[in-house]
Amino acid sequence: MRTRLEELSDRIRSREARVGVVGLGYVGLPLAVEFARAGFPVTGFELDPEKVRALSERRSYIEDVPAADVADMVDSGRLEATTDAGRLGTMDVVNICVPTPLTRTKDPDLSPLLGALEAIRRRLRSGQLVILGSTTYPGTTHELFVPMLEETGLRVGRDFSLAFAPERIDPGNQRFRVREVPKVVGGETALCTELARLVFEPVFDRVVTVSSSQAAEMVKLLENTFRAINIGLANEVALMCDRLGLDVWEVIEAAATKPYGFMKFLPGPGLGGHCIPVDPTYLAWKMKSLDFPARFIEVATEINGQMPAHVAQKVADLLNEDRLPVNGSRVLVLGVAYKPDVADMRESPALDVMRLLHRKGADLRYHDPYVPEIELDGETWKSRELTDEELASADVVVIVTDHRSVDYGRVVARAQRVYDTRNATREVAHGREKIRKL
Repeated sequence: MRTRLEELSDRIRSREARVGVVGLGYVGLPLAVEFARAGFPVTGFELDPEKVRALSERRSYIEDVPAADVADMVDSGRLEATTDAGRLGTMDVVNICVPTPLTRTKDPDLSPLLGALEAIRRRLRSGQLVILGSTTYPGTTHELFVPMLEETGLRVGRDFSLAFAPERIDPGNQRFRVREVPKVVGGETALCTELARLVFEPVFDRVVTVSSSQAAEMVKLLENTFRAINIGLANEVALMCDRLGLDVWEVIEAAATKPYGFMKFLPGPGLGGHCIPVDPTYLAWKMKSLDFPARFIEVATEINGQMPAHVAQKVADLLNEDRLPVNGSRVLVLGVAYKPDVADMRESPALDVMRLLHRKGADLRYHDPYVPEIELDGETWKSRELTDEELASADVVVIVTDHRSVDYGRVVARAQRVYDTRNATREVAHGREKIRKL
């Protein structure tokens, strides 16, 4: 007699398996669309009714997911969205794509994850495959998910399957689409890994299996810890070059001409996004519980964390060159999203820079073509139109996020002073005497 998990294998191979995606944000919606494109019937589960309404109306709210793709999948009947968690029990495969942020004390905030897990636990049935995609510390799947799900009386590897498959979404990346980035998978048992591999193979060009869920969790944290530490090095080199009177951008570009043994990382005003500022802290938190100090992570976190204050001080220094105080000076910030050409504000260092300048008394304003308004210090700020008058009236223009739609030659030509944290003005030929860089 065939087991329910063996039957699930057949349903996955025939694309009849019903796939659920819990959380339809920057990670969940692209994944749901790709599953639907691969031929699976997909249901997205989302707490925000506005997102559910948008999808029912065939609209996309994520820049990387074209509205035409959403419309095609909805019209085909392969993609739908709901706020009804009760339908989780009808899914054959459930992917969890909820946020895993940090608390104010920089500890893992697992409340969204626990909420999703509890919703699944209440409806768990024999023959289901549950896949965690949200980034978290090593051991979460085994130490948290297994005990909670087995409270139902069902057993992992026998009655249901459980795996970890980390998201590798890079918002705004036009070079590597979702399916082109290899999918890493690690299950609680060999069968769990195999079922997760089967469900992802029609969706991704390559699926990479590892020996356990813990190994897969560590893979994701290594990827972004590697980036955070190397960005921290680039930021420290920027601070060194500032003391030495050198142009850090010139130094990095020259070093990058070496064809081996060097990988280019760039400095900036601080870390932003849903992964790089958060993931290393998850790993350091876990290692602290094992009495193992993550020293590289701690140093990189300290350096990266001080960059907004460094930027605010350099802006003050630039104004001071002409005997202008920060208090009362008009400061125009260009770009508040955490990276170019997206609207994503998660962990954006621009907010820290703006907050520091505002608290010093700056007459602050910002322009961002992707972010119409922000909340800062209890106030709502609206993006200004980037007119010649707006540029000319600012005592200093601070480039924090280098959106490609901005004409930086025009910015330099119209502005009185420019502080550039991203080397966005590197191609500007005239007015370079106005520019100071990170």
